[in-house]
Formats: sequence, C-alpha cells, structure tokens
Amino acid sequence: MLEINVKKQLGSLALSANLQIPSNGVTALFGLSGSGKSSLINLVSGLSLPDQGYIQLNNRTLVDTVRKINLPPEQRHLGYVFQDARLFPHYTVKGNLAYGMKKVSKAVYQEIIELLGIEPLLKRYPLTLSGGEKQRVAIGRALLTEPELLLMDEPLAALDLPRKQELLDYLDRLAKEINIPILYVSHSLEELLRLAQRVILIQQGKVLAFDDLETIWQSPHFLPWKGVQQQSAVFSLPIEMHHPLYQMTVLNFAGQPLWIHEMPQKNAGDLVRICIYSSDVSIILQPTKGSSIRNVLACQITEIEIQAQQVEVRLNADGLQFGASISRWALAELELQVGMWVYAQIKSVSVIA
Repeated sequence: MLEINVKKQLGSLALSANLQIPSNGVTALFGLSGSGKSSLINLVSGLSLPDQGYIQLNNRTLVDTVRKINLPPEQRHLGYVFQDARLFPHYTVKGNLAYGMKKVSKAVYQEIIELLGIEPLLKRYPLTLSGGEKQRVAIGRALLTEPELLLMDEPLAALDLPRKQELLDYLDRLAKEINIPILYVSHSLEELLRLAQRVILIQQGKVLAFDDLETIWQSPHFLPWKGVQQQSAVFSLPIEMHHPLYQMTVLNFAGQPLWIHEMPQKNAGDLVRICIYSSDVSIILQPTKGSSIRNVLACQITEIEIQAQQVEVRLNADGLQFGASISRWALAELELQVGMWVYAQIKSVSVIA
C-alpha cells in the first residue's frame, strides 16, 4: 500500500493529500493542468520534499518530515516514466535498458521486451526512434529496475494521435499483465477509461474524490468533465456466455442480459468495461416485440432533471445507475415520475476493454 499524507506550498497553490492507495492495478491522478498531479508524484519519487507529512510504500517510510527521513530517489525502489522519454542518446536501446537494471533473469528481460514490442529496436539509437518507440523503451527501462511502484507522468502527452493510440494499446496490455502498481498522471478521459481501476480527482491542489473509476464517473465532482451531450455511465461487468450462432457476447447487468459485440478472446467470468451514453438510451413503459434493439433493461426512475433542450432521467437497475436523455415532449407523454418502473432500451454499448 502507498500511504500519502503531505502538504506542500507551490507558489499560490497549496497542495494537500491524505490517501491510502492499494498496491495493485492502475490508480490515475486526474485533473486540469496545474492542479498538482505531477507535483504529487514528484513528492512520491523524491524529486521534491513535502513541507509537512510523510509517505510510506509497503510499510517502508520514504519521507517523514517529523522524523527527518528523506530517502533519495535511487533508494525508493520506484520506476518513473516522464512525458519525454529522457533516454541517453549515446546508448543503444539495449544500453538504455541496461542502465540501472537489476539482476533480472533472462526470462523476465525477454518477457518485458516482448510485452513492449521493443526487441527489434535493441541495436538502434534514440535518435532513430519515433516518440512512441522512445516511450516504450523508457517504460522497459523503468520496469527492469524491478520497482515496487511505477510512476507515469502523462507519458502520452507529447505524442501525435497515431503514436498515442499505439502506446495506449501497449499500456493497456502492460497494466493487465505486470504485477506492479502504477500511479498514472493524466487529464485524458480516453486514458482514464482504458487504463484506470481507481481515480484520484484533484482540483487546485486538493483531493476532491478518490474511488474506483465506475464510482468516480458518476460522482457530481466529475460532471464538468463530461459535456452535456456526453453524459454516460461506466461499468465493469462479467461475461456470461458467447452466442452460439451470432457474433455477440452477453454480460451480466445486475442479473439482466446486456449484449455487446463478440469478444472471443475473453472467457465466461472475465470482466469487460463498457460505457453507456445517455443519448443511446430510450425509455418505454412496456417491453415491445419485433424490435431490432437487443438490450431492454427493467429499471426504476430515481431522478428527473429538466434542462433547457432535453430531460435527463436517472435510472437504477439493482444498484447499477445510468441515464437516458429524452425530450420534454416524451416526458409529458409518458407521464414519467420518480419511483416509476420502466424499461430502458439501449441502442449502443461502447466497449472500452
């Protein structure tokens, strides 16, 4: 576990955090530029010192201002991947990977370079690499130090869109296959949805919320990040089965079937992260026959918010909450009220991972 209880004055920004972060999966530090995300992981890495407080990793004290403990970065057993790769230009890729490398086995070394797809690059120099290739090498170098925690400070920020998508695929695979917790700084919703299990939402140096992604996504604090036309809900749901005839997979949505496009690489019980946009949800009072829409879920109305151009209806299906965007005309015609049981027709489900 990573325990952070620190305060740091950074000009006019007063950074303050009191967190207990599990030692598994990806925890994203999310917020606007200048909110204190990078400053917080710099405190964890030892690149800066808190004015007050302590940081512990797996019951090992990294810094404690009261006890006057401050381990230098090289003794903290952390890997750090910056926005820019910071490779040594006079070393080959193989030389960069070897810098700071612990005595890992050949099998572990091979596993990491295969996971990151950098074996063909080993004899090349950084000057000949693309931005995405440089970042993959930087990640490999960090992993080969056998860190207890991997820090990543917006590693995709400096990349163009094609390279960003390429590296995002590698990071997605990395997060699933390595057994090292990752603290990941970002202000990208796409990166958040693809990679994070938990989210620390930071604003002006303060932690607004810290929870699993699905809960944070529904938090009122997170609404400004989702435009009015992009209201959505995120879920991680288990696979029940694959359709024997059609290329479809069914997920368990609170005991009800939710069909998505086929995911043959996954097995029954595996979790799939999906996103349901309220604009893809309509409401009916009774289930209909002869419809092309496959997903019809029984749910209860918990809230009705009338806006200028549309109505946002909040729905609950045995604890799973999502929304439907409908017209004021539909609201009046269906006579919808809070507490009513209705059926949600879901026209499209976005599969994230």
